[in-house]
Amino acid sequence: MSNQNLIKQFKAIGTAEGISFLVLVFVAMPFKYFLGMPLFVKYFGWAHGVLFITYLIWLIRIKVELDWGIKDFIIGVIAALLPFGPFIFNKKLHA
Repeated sequence: MSNQNLIKQFKAIGTAEGISFLVLVFVAMPFKYFLGMPLFVKYFGWAHGVLFITYLIWLIRIKVELDWGIKDFIIGVIAALLPFGPFIFNKKLHA
């Protein structure tokens, strides 16, 4: 797989992971705690967990295949932990 395709797929995963995190925090959690509807957290939490693990696996793959430094790798991990982090990190990758 070419480097460009690898980055393109990683960015797509990052976008999906970022959206799932925002939906979980700003939609599903309020539904659970304010409307008493915990089912949203169950399903969106599960989806976000799968996307988060996929994001980390691809981040490790990119670090190895593209020989990224530890600094870029750590920034990528931190980005996954912040609500808008994956979107900001994707912009960094685009530059």
